[in-house]
Formats: sequence, structure tokens, C-alpha cells
Amino acid sequence: MMAALKISGSMSTALRSSNYLLSAKFLMQIHFTRKMSTDAHSIASQLNNSGLLRTQGLIGGQWRDAYDGKTIKVYNPATGEPIADVACMGGRETNDAISSAFDAFRSWSKITAAERSKFLRKWYDLLMAHKEELAQLITLEQGKPLTESMGEVNYGAGFIEFASEEAKRIYGDIIPAPLSDRRLFVLKQPVGVVGAITPWNFPLAMITRKVGPALACGCTVVIKPSELTPLTALAAAELSIQAGIPAGVVNVVMGNAPDIGDALVASPQVRKITFTGSTAVGKKLMAGSAETVKKVSLELGGNAPCIVFDDADLDVAVKGTLAAKFRNSGQTCVCANRILVQEGIYDKFANALLDAVQSMKVGDGFSEGVAQGPLINEAAVKKVDSLIHDATSKGAKVILGGKRHSLGSTFYEPTIISDVDNEMRISREEAFGPVAPLLRFKTEEDAIRIANDTNAGLGSYVFTNSIQRSWRVAEALEYGLVGVNEGVISTEVAPFGGFKQSGLGREGSKYGMDEYLEIKYVCLGNMNKD
Repeated sequence: MMAALKISGSMSTALRSSNYLLSAKFLMQIHFTRKMSTDAHSIASQLNNSGLLRTQGLIGGQWRDAYDGKTIKVYNPATGEPIADVACMGGRETNDAISSAFDAFRSWSKITAAERSKFLRKWYDLLMAHKEELAQLITLEQGKPLTESMGEVNYGAGFIEFASEEAKRIYGDIIPAPLSDRRLFVLKQPVGVVGAITPWNFPLAMITRKVGPALACGCTVVIKPSELTPLTALAAAELSIQAGIPAGVVNVVMGNAPDIGDALVASPQVRKITFTGSTAVGKKLMAGSAETVKKVSLELGGNAPCIVFDDADLDVAVKGTLAAKFRNSGQTCVCANRILVQEGIYDKFANALLDAVQSMKVGDGFSEGVAQGPLINEAAVKKVDSLIHDATSKGAKVILGGKRHSLGSTFYEPTIISDVDNEMRISREEAFGPVAPLLRFKTEEDAIRIANDTNAGLGSYVFTNSIQRSWRVAEALEYGLVGVNEGVISTEVAPFGGFKQSGLGREGSKYGMDEYLEIKYVCLGNMNKD
């Protein structure tokens, strides 16, 4: 009896201690959330005072509300609290934006390349001058750490700078004629009005990567940013106005995505659709564009393999994998979705990755030292949970994380899963979250076979110290981008795009300019006569 009472007392003490710890943890979470909320409101207020916090659409150089007065809320994913109410536009507003862009195209396409270059350079200068405000806005509405947001501003502005330089280098050709009385030449001319549909994960860079080359080539644009992150797009548009870019050249509509998309693909005045997003939506846009035979550029879903060979430098491989996997909380189209590790280094790599990921700080993107912010919304959390549950039900093991973070909201623990195979859903679907699935392979041929066993073909990564192997594997991988001993490979000076169902066309570099141009062949006859 005394023993029972003693045990009962110990249990009671333990329960009181546990409840105390839970209460303390709960109070700390409330304090953390309130602090984030206060910081977010303060930053939003500063942005509003700077004139960069816009909530209306931009049509023909005028800021406009939706015709029916409807609005949608933009939320801070770190707190779940609303930041602003923005105009909820649809087909009618989009058609007006298209008309505005069509009218502006007549004059914008006729000015000299040098003049367009100067406008773009001024826009770039303003983006860089407002780098801190733009980065704050990205973190506020998208959630990524502020250091990453600063990096996105540099990256995004770089597309405008590169386009300003390439505007003056859109050359045609003179072709030797088969007959002496003829002259043959090729002109490159702007395609026309461009509908640019962009995602939420890089709310600035995905816009500038499309709009920069479009404007440089002489096209005008109607931008449809994600309804989850429209504020960065509107701020960038405001700076385009300040740069002197004429009214109607840049238009922004946001809100009802299906109605806006339908209007863009149906209009004969829109001559090109450029889209970054899911493969499912890309297929619908491609089908819809067929009716008017538009040019289409699609940067769609990925399923990036990250292949670590036995001969890899372990430190380089871990550092590169961290960058490829956990940047933006795993919410990038070129994230390492499957980490293939050769059996000779598997355990050593798993332990080293575990040590590195355990040290990552999770929190609000405005807090110092944070390496991972929240996921974009609750649906993203549920998808990650679903993929992890499927994997563990089929034999995979969670060795780190695997659940919602104690911070609440849409924060998720950085996660590593071992013993994954290529038939599990997490290997077949794009996770878009901070989950690193480890797959074991034996030979180089096995790695290539597993890596290519997918309908996607966007980003891929290889870690090896063998120059011969790096060439063999890079050439064998069915992907548009291959990083060898490097986890961050995107840059404005290189072509970005995928194979198979990861899309069509390329963005960035001189190759990306051609996506916004038509080639016209001109034959001049009777050249030997007056």
C-alpha cells in the first residue's frame, strides 16, 4: 500500500511537472506569436508609408479596385494573421488589362532597343534601392527567412539588369542568297502581348524572370501573381511606374485565378502565355492556348534527384544537399525531392546530414539566425504529413522530425526519412516541404535509372569527385538543369527549364530572350535592277 502511494505520489509530481512544462511551453508560444504579430504589423505600417504596399490592380497605368468591389485577404503564414485586403479581380478586369497592353504594344515595340534598355536599367536601380523593403514584403507574405528574401531580390533584380543589357543584342541575320538578284535576311520581332502567370514561392523573381525579357524584346505584359502573395508583385509594378515605363506596358491583375487564366488564354490579343506552377495547371493552360495558337512557355513541377556517390566529398555533399533541399522550407521547384545515396557512404552521409539539419533554427523569417520559416498554408502541411504517413506505412523510418513544429501555425519540423524506395508517394510526388527522403543505391547505372524514373525533368544534383563520372551522369540524366557538387544552380545568365512534363521553353540567359520573339524572313528580289 505504501509502495502504491509512493508511486502514485511520484506520478502526481511528474504530472504536475509535465503540466508546468506544457504550460510554460504554451505561454512561450503565445509570447512568440504575439511578438511576431507586433513585428509584422510594424513592418506592414512602414511599407505602407513607403508607398510600396499597394492593394489595387494596375491597368493602363492606373491603380484600380475590382469592378464589383470584392477583395481577398493576404495572410502572413508565420502568424496566420491578415496583412492586407487586395482587389479580387476576374475576367472583366483582365480583358481591360489585355486591351491596355495591346494598345501600349504599338508604341513600346517601336521605340529603340537602347531606349527600352534604359527604362529597364532604371527599374533595376529602383529595385536595388528598395532592396530591404522588398525583402521585408517577401518575408511578410511568403514566410521565407529575411536573408533568403534579400537573396531573392538580388536574384530577381538580376533578371531585369540582364534583360536591359540583352535588349541591345537582339540580332537578325543576313543569309547568302542562292540567286544574285536576291537578298535574304532575318528579323527578330516581339511576339506581342504576354500573359505572365506566376507562383507564390518566389513572388519577385518569378515575375522579373518573365517580364524582364518580355519588355526587352518589345512585348507588353499582363501579370497574374498568386493570390497568396500579390503584394510583392504590386510593389515591383509601382517601381516600374517610377522608372518611367509607359502606362499599359506593365499591368497586374489578381484574384479569381480561373477567370483570369481563362481570359488570358481565350484572348486573341494575347500572343504568348508564360507560366510557372503545377503540371496540372500548365496542361490546362496549354490546352486552352491551342484555340488561338499562342506561344507557350511552361516551367512546371519537378522531382529532383540528388545523387551522392561513394567518392563524394562528404562535407561538400552535405552542404550542397542542405541548400538544394531546405532552401525556402523545401518550397522550390528545383528542391532535392529524392536523395539517392550510394550504399558505401549511406550511413556516414545520413549521420552527417542529421547533425547538420538538427542545428537548423526554425522560426519567423524576421528573427535572427532563422534558417527555415513556415510553409505557405495549411494545405501544404497536410500534403507533407500525408506523404510522410504513406512512406512510414510502407517501411520508411523517420530519423528526424516528421511532424508539425511546436511553434504552431504552418511551421513544420525539418525532417529526414531513411529506407525510402522509389515507389513510395514521396518519391513520385513533389513534396514541396522540408522533408529529405534518403534512398539507397548500389551502382552508377542504378542511380541513373532511379533518377530518370519519373515524368518530371527539371532540376538534378550530383556529388562526386570523379570528373569522368560527373560527365557521364550529367549527360545521362533526363533533366534540364544539373548541378555537380553544387546545390544552388539558378542564375539569370543560364537557361532554366525542364525536360518531359516539367515544361517547355527556357527562361533566363540569351536563350530565354528567344521565347518572346518571332522570326521573320524577308526576301528582296530584283536587286540588280534600278
